[in-house]
Amino acid sequence: MPLRSALNSQRSLILTVVVLLGSGFLATSLLSYYASRASIRDNIVNTELPLTSDTVYSEIQKDLVRPILISSMMARDTFMRDWVVAGEHDPEQMTRYLNEVMNHYGAYTAFFVSDVSLKYYQAKGVLKQIDAKEPRDVWYYRVRDMATPYEINVDPDMANKDNLTFFINYKVLDYNNNFIGATGVGLTVDAVIKLIDRYQQRYQRSVYFVDTFGRIVLTGADGGPQGAAIGQLLSSLPGLNDLQDKLPRPQGGSYEYEAQGQDHFLNVRFIPELNWYLYVDKQEAGAMGHIRHSLYLNLLICLLVTLVVLALLLRVIRRYQRKIEVQATLDSLTGLPNRRGFDLLALKAMQDAQRERKPLVALLLDLDHFKRLNDNHGHLAGDEVLAGFANDLRSCLRQSDIICRWGGEEFIILLKDTNSDTAYTVAEKIRLLAEQHRYSFSGTPLQVTVSLGLTEWLSNDTLHSLIARADRALYRAKQAGRNQVCTEAALSHAE
Repeated sequence: MPLRSALNSQRSLILTVVVLLGSGFLATSLLSYYASRASIRDNIVNTELPLTSDTVYSEIQKDLVRPILISSMMARDTFMRDWVVAGEHDPEQMTRYLNEVMNHYGAYTAFFVSDVSLKYYQAKGVLKQIDAKEPRDVWYYRVRDMATPYEINVDPDMANKDNLTFFINYKVLDYNNNFIGATGVGLTVDAVIKLIDRYQQRYQRSVYFVDTFGRIVLTGADGGPQGAAIGQLLSSLPGLNDLQDKLPRPQGGSYEYEAQGQDHFLNVRFIPELNWYLYVDKQEAGAMGHIRHSLYLNLLICLLVTLVVLALLLRVIRRYQRKIEVQATLDSLTGLPNRRGFDLLALKAMQDAQRERKPLVALLLDLDHFKRLNDNHGHLAGDEVLAGFANDLRSCLRQSDIICRWGGEEFIILLKDTNSDTAYTVAEKIRLLAEQHRYSFSGTPLQVTVSLGLTEWLSNDTLHSLIARADRALYRAKQAGRNQVCTEAALSHAE
């Protein structure tokens, strides 16, 4: 029966370990998966997409640096300023100049508007007269009054059949820093579309521009979200139909939406130079694919680890089972037998005393105020005292005597072939040794006293009744002031 019980216990332990490991690994893998998923989503929404949006915006600015430099050169050209200051006598000089700029630098268009004559010059001649009441001429007065030296603007180009054009409008100042006109160059939207395609390929994102009315105004060659064309409203696209209402103006933000069964992460940035929103869109599927593969790999690794752990566990169980059986009867701190070990030794000692008709005395010991020592000096100090006191007990006893750590600061001793008077002498010896001994801990001397209860075994005693009498004697010793030996005699003995 004990063998079968042990086998059943081992099987229960192994089954419990399998369930715990499996549940733990599964829970850890799933938690790791969802934590990674949440982290990736958070990183995409709050870091990756905004960073890509900033980078694309920087790329756009970088790709417009050359036309800005051209416009800056034109604004500072001494010919242009001298020609205006001299009275704009020969318009052909200006048209030739603008034509040279277009041909030399490959600009789509080049222009100059005089603040003196309000004439709009371009490479083909004078295009028109600027009028403050004309809506299409509002840009000029905005440039005239702005604090910065230039702006990037998107407008139809009247000189090129109203094709949508990126203009770099630059202020022209005379030698006294007085405003005398605006000049600049333009890029076709087609050129910018090629830039968008380049950004999309480089950053693996969908990039497009939307105006403040929710119309798509610029996309890559393959179209915008879900293949939407330029001019299409976001409100007509699934998943994006209510996005325009969510956008705080003029700022942007990060959003999520679902379209065609795919989750999308979206970052929106307002570009004040264009009065447009830059949309950077990323599908979730591509970002999450690798962590799903990681989940499956983790589960496989967890299965292998579980099998290895089980094999090691069985080996460890067999190795330590014998060691545990030995150590189960010993107190780890003092090296003395514990209660379990004492029960085995005491029963044998009582049997021997019964058989050989020899006396047997039980001593129950308790270190006085031991809790106070622990509180004042710490449990490590208490452990040091317990171990030292156990060694003192050994020095006071014979090899044949039984000594045990009963629990906490209590000890129990069985003195074989010893009567009460001799046992009392031994008990006093132990008490005096404890009283006089100083136990050192971290350089601090520690002192304890001990109370002892003594009783003699009778032939009709059980182990329980013997210990109960010794415990009563110990109680009287404590009640009487501690640091003393009290004896408890059996009734039959007293009679």
